[in-house]
Amino acid sequence: MTRIARTHALITGAASGLGLLMTEQLLAAGASHVTLWDINPVSLARAVDHLRAEGFSVHGCVVDITSTVAIDAALAEMAALGISVDVLVNNAGIIVGKPFIEQTDETITREMSINAIAPMHLTLRILPRMVAANRGHIITIASAAGLVSNPRMSVYCASKWAAIGWSDSIRLELAQMGSMVRVTTVTPYYTSTGMFAGVTSPVIPIIEPSAVVQAILRGMQRNAIWVRTPGIVNILPFVRGILPTRWFDVVVGRWFGVYDTMRTFTGRS
Repeated sequence: MTRIARTHALITGAASGLGLLMTEQLLAAGASHVTLWDINPVSLARAVDHLRAEGFSVHGCVVDITSTVAIDAALAEMAALGISVDVLVNNAGIIVGKPFIEQTDETITREMSINAIAPMHLTLRILPRMVAANRGHIITIASAAGLVSNPRMSVYCASKWAAIGWSDSIRLELAQMGSMVRVTTVTPYYTSTGMFAGVTSPVIPIIEPSAVVQAILRGMQRNAIWVRTPGIVNILPFVRGILPTRWFDVVVGRWFGVYDTMRTFTGRS
C-alpha cells in the first residue's frame, strides 16, 4: 500500500482541471509537499497562491514539458530547493479533436509530444532515484480513448494507446527487477473539464473530476495496476477481444453512441 501522508508529489498540468484537483486532494490526504508544473503562468500563480493561503506547502514551476531543456531546468530548480519526488503524476494532456485529414504536422507533433513523449522524458529522469530508494509511485493519466478508437480523436487515441503501453511496460520491468516502485495507469472516460467541453455522451455518463480523483487516490493507496472509471470501462478490453470488429462498431459506436461523442466538441477556449 502506498501511503500518501508525508509524501512529496510532482504533478504536471497542475494549474487547472484534474491536475489541480489531484493536488488539492493529495495535500488534504496528508502529502507534505506538492510541486505543480504547468505551462500557463497566470493559472499556475493563482493555484499556488490559493494553496499557500490554505496553509499547504507547494512550489510552482512554469514548464513546457515538450522541452527536455525545460524539464531539466525545472528539476534542477527543485533539487536546489531540496524538493524530492515520491509520487509522480503524469497528468498534462491536450486534445485537438478534429478529423485526421484536418490535422497539421504541428498539431500531430504537439499532441503526441505532450500526451505520450513528455511523460517518458520526465519519468526517465525521476525513476532512477525512485529505484535507488526502492520506493515511489508513478501515476500516468491515460484515457479510455487508449482502449478504443474514435472518430475525431485519431491522434489523441494514438497518444493514449502509446501512454498505456509504455506505462504498463514500466510496471512489468520494475516487477522483474523486484523493485517496490509502483506504477498505476489511469483510463477514465470523458471528464467534465474544459478539456472536453462540447462532448456529448447519450449512454455512458460523463464523469465528474472529483470522482476520477477519488478513484485515483484509492487506486494509489492500494497499489492498483489500473484505474478504469466508470466501471463499464473495465469491460472494454474483453468486449473488444471477443466481438468481431464490425459488431464492436455497432455496439460501441451505434448503440452506445461513442463514435458520435466528438461531433459537437469545442474544447477549451
